[in-house]
Amino acid sequence: MELAVAQSLIATKHGVILEKTERAFEELGVLNPAIYQDGNTVHMFYRAAKKGNFSTVGYCRFEGPTTLVERHTEPFFVPEYIYEIHGVEDPRITKIDDTFYMTYVTYDGINACGALATSKDLTKFKKKGIITPKFILHDFTNLIRNHLLNPSIAKILAFNTARNYPLTETMKEHLFVWDKNVVLFPKKINGKFVALHRLFPSIQIVTFEKKKDLTVDFWKDYLKNLPDYIVMEPKYDHETSHIGPGAPPIETKDGWLLIYHSAEKREKGLVYHASAALLDLENPQKVLGRLSKPIITPAEYYERHGYVNYVVFPTGTAIFDDQLYIYYGAADDKIAVASLNLNDLLTELKQNPNENDIK
Repeated sequence: MELAVAQSLIATKHGVILEKTERAFEELGVLNPAIYQDGNTVHMFYRAAKKGNFSTVGYCRFEGPTTLVERHTEPFFVPEYIYEIHGVEDPRITKIDDTFYMTYVTYDGINACGALATSKDLTKFKKKGIITPKFILHDFTNLIRNHLLNPSIAKILAFNTARNYPLTETMKEHLFVWDKNVVLFPKKINGKFVALHRLFPSIQIVTFEKKKDLTVDFWKDYLKNLPDYIVMEPKYDHETSHIGPGAPPIETKDGWLLIYHSAEKREKGLVYHASAALLDLENPQKVLGRLSKPIITPAEYYERHGYVNYVVFPTGTAIFDDQLYIYYGAADDKIAVASLNLNDLLTELKQNPNENDIK
């Protein structure tokens, strides 16, 4: 087995490429964009926040990684249903065969859930509904009761118990266990859709043939065997709070490249970083490599000061001339980009093989 080497790879920052405007739908901030690259064109679908922190999705287009050439003056994608009345947030986009799939977060003022929408041409998306499990804490606890001595499961339960504790009984009856950050792999594996998601504080994997398969019974069976689906847990100094899927995985000859976010607990609050891991092509639940330090950390003023300070939140990527461009929300109110050599990143990941610590 190769010995891990000291990590030296850090992304080059190109600064802020999109900021809020005076338009009502994005006057509070723009952040956490979905990216779809078509040759030299980068389509960006970004979270736009208005006063009160109500979110829609805006659209803009770049030629090359950073040259803005088009920006819509109205929201592209808006709340329509009661479960998203407070906002549609943090989209990610992948293309599988001839269909574009957008995963996004719905927020009704109480619950944040993962949802799906599809399109054939990127001009209009049809909503398919919530795709993450919807269980209140009591029901969730019953489903995982055989695994309560498992440290991974105990962390998930502890977080959701802490969320519930200060609430009224009425609120507790409507608060689902927190599950978001859904990202789809850009191809089916063994004939099935594959997605990563995040039951706080770790990253899990789920496979399914059709969206309609994601029934209550499906999720009951899944949660009863939840330890079997955990891909990664927080393990490094910059991940002392939690981790979550970032951009959709990128297929490479060496494996699936996953750019994910890592949250670090500090005295004054959380600090969010961008991190990298390498997953097996045939069995993406197997982590081949994982860097022990972040590749992007909030050091610049625009990352340290904003609506939420000290945030780098990666949600999309593009590749130009062997350079991987990582697009991210900076301090929760602007969008920035950083890049690094793709081959160098893969080499570094292969030199830092993962030691499986999932029990």
